[in-house]
Amino acid sequence: MHAPTQDAPSTLENSDEENPFEAMMQRFDMAAELLHLDPNLYKILRHPEKQITVSIPVMMDNGDLEVFTGYRVLYNTSRGPAKGGIRYDLQVTLDEVTALAAWMTWKCAVVDIPFGGAKGGVICDPFKLSKGELERLTRRYTASIIETLGPESDVPAPDVNTNEQVMAWIMDTYSMHHRHTTTAVVTGKPIAIGGSRGRREATGRGVMISVREALRELGMPLHGTRVAVQGFGNVGSVAARLLEREGLTVVAISDKTGGVYNPHGIYIDEALGWVAEHRFLEGFPGGEPITNEELLELDVDVLVPAALENVITRKNAGNIRARVIAEGANGPTTAGADAILEENGVFVVPDILANAGGVTVSYFEWVQNREGYYWTEEVVNQRLHDVMIRSFADVLQYAKTHGVNMRTAAYMLSIDRVAAVHRLRGVYA
Repeated sequence: MHAPTQDAPSTLENSDEENPFEAMMQRFDMAAELLHLDPNLYKILRHPEKQITVSIPVMMDNGDLEVFTGYRVLYNTSRGPAKGGIRYDLQVTLDEVTALAAWMTWKCAVVDIPFGGAKGGVICDPFKLSKGELERLTRRYTASIIETLGPESDVPAPDVNTNEQVMAWIMDTYSMHHRHTTTAVVTGKPIAIGGSRGRREATGRGVMISVREALRELGMPLHGTRVAVQGFGNVGSVAARLLEREGLTVVAISDKTGGVYNPHGIYIDEALGWVAEHRFLEGFPGGEPITNEELLELDVDVLVPAALENVITRKNAGNIRARVIAEGANGPTTAGADAILEENGVFVVPDILANAGGVTVSYFEWVQNREGYYWTEEVVNQRLHDVMIRSFADVLQYAKTHGVNMRTAAYMLSIDRVAAVHRLRGVYA
C-alpha cells in the first residue's frame, strides 16, 4: 500500500473536478495503488521538487512599469534534466503549472526519454503586449529563474502563447549571462539557431500515430473513419492534416471562435489557407457552423481534443459518441469523466502518450545541440515514429497485463519507471 491517509488528496466527490493538480493526483493515486508502490517512494513522487514564484517588473511602451507574476516548477529530475514548456496566459496558476510539470514527468517516462518534468508560466495577456514588451518580459523572467536553467538541469520549450521567438530570447538571455552561446538550454528554437527539423509538426504527428495504432488495435480501417478535431492551433491543425493524408475523413474542426462540421469531409488545406488569411476559423465556408461543445458530441469514430484542459467532464462524457479519443491537449478529460468513458467502451489514448511527440522531438533537438550535428527531417520523423510505436505498444501491453485502461496503464508504466530510478539512486539525506 502507499501513503498515509493524511497525505492522500481528497476524493473526487469532495474535490473540484477541474483542479488540474487534483485530477493528476487522483490518477497517480490509482496507479500507485495498483503498483503497490512503496509508501516512502509515494511520498517523494507526489510532491514537486521545486516551486518558484517570481515577480517580473517590465517597463511598458508607454513608460509605465507593470509587475507580472511568473512560475517555474520542477516536479521530478531523477531521470534527467527537467523538461517542460512555458506558457503566457491570464489563467496561469501555480496549481496548473505544478500539474503540468507532473504530467511532463510521466510523459517523459512513458516514452522513456532521459528527462524529468517541469513547467513554467507567466500571468499575462500576450496579445495585448507589443513585441518589445514581450521581449522584455521574457528576458526578465529568464533572468529571474536562471539559477535553475541549463542543459543539465532545466530545459524549457514553447507552450500556450509562446513560440520560437520566445525561445530565442530565452536562449540569448541565458547565453549572455553565461558568456557563451548555449543552444541546448531550450528547445523549440528557430532552425537557424539550433532548432530541430520536424519539431513544429511533432506533437500533431504523434497524435496521428496514436490514432493509427488505436484503430489498428480495434480492427478499424483508416479509410473513411470519421474524425473531429477540437482545436486548430499547431497541434490540432497538424494532426488533422496528417490524419487526412492517412485516409481518414476529418468532418469537424474548431478553434476558440467556434467550429465547422461537414459530414462529407473538410479539406484541411483550405481550412489552413483560411486561417492563414483570417487568423481564425470563424466564417470558413467549408461546412456548417457548430460550437466547440457540439463538436465533442458528434457522431464520429475518432475525437481529438487538442485545445484546452477540462473539456470532457462528468457533465458531457456520457454524450461522447466517438469510439476513440486521442488527447492532443494536456488534461482535456477530467478524472471524473474517466469512468464514464470506460463504461461506455471508449478507447482513450491519454495525453501523456498521445501528445508525447512534442517532447520526444524536443529531446532529439537537445541531443542534436549537444552533438553539434543535425539530422534531416526524414530521420527525425522516422525516429519519432519508432518511439511512438514502441511506447504505444508498451502501454497497451501494460493495460492487457494488468487489466486496466490505457490511461491507468500509462500512469502505472511511467510511475514504475520513475520509482525504479529512485530505488536505484536511493535518498540523499
